[in-house]
Amino acid sequence: MSLEVIGSGFGRTGTMTTKQALEILGFGPCHHMVEIIEHPEQLLLWKAVAAGEAVDWAEVYAGYRSQVDWPGAHVWEQAASAFPNARIIHTERPEDAWWNSFNGTIGKFFAVFRELDLPPHILDQFTLMHDWMIQGTFTDFTDRDAAIAAYRANNQRVRETIPAERLLVFHVADGWEPLCEFLDAPVPDEPFPRTNPKKEFWEHFGGEPG
Repeated sequence: MSLEVIGSGFGRTGTMTTKQALEILGFGPCHHMVEIIEHPEQLLLWKAVAAGEAVDWAEVYAGYRSQVDWPGAHVWEQAASAFPNARIIHTERPEDAWWNSFNGTIGKFFAVFRELDLPPHILDQFTLMHDWMIQGTFTDFTDRDAAIAAYRANNQRVRETIPAERLLVFHVADGWEPLCEFLDAPVPDEPFPRTNPKKEFWEHFGGEPG
């Protein structure tokens, strides 16, 4: 099995909704940050990726047909090269909406995660993600303008790098039609997935800190 869909959009752009939609369409399992939480054995491979070691991307994504969200979205260029037949779905949302969501979830978490009562393997995972992914993406992830500048730069780089025929810039509010058209998949006879993303995010860590 190799990746058929690569997600290049930042976290908090509807990646969990997109994961669920892809799995309904038959492109599952879909790799997402929650997969590493649930399968801590994957962390060794991601440590190798973060260290810049040569990795077998088929091994990194073994068992998955698609990928969205970080950490995969941090290495979308490498994945796009490793899986040349995969299509790229770039999830986006308006900048202010993205910042408000990011700042209340991922940004807030990484500002305080070392103070939380996390299981050792979860702390290890997010220490890696902080030092490699967050610090490598943002000059200051707590600053609105700096964070939006990084978000905007990634959006632009995807458009400049991926050929248009291989790319879907996807807004989850648009529902099934653009996704199904891009993937040559029939529109399912069920509603497009909807989630309560902030609540679900903090449930992974025992609730939102005060």
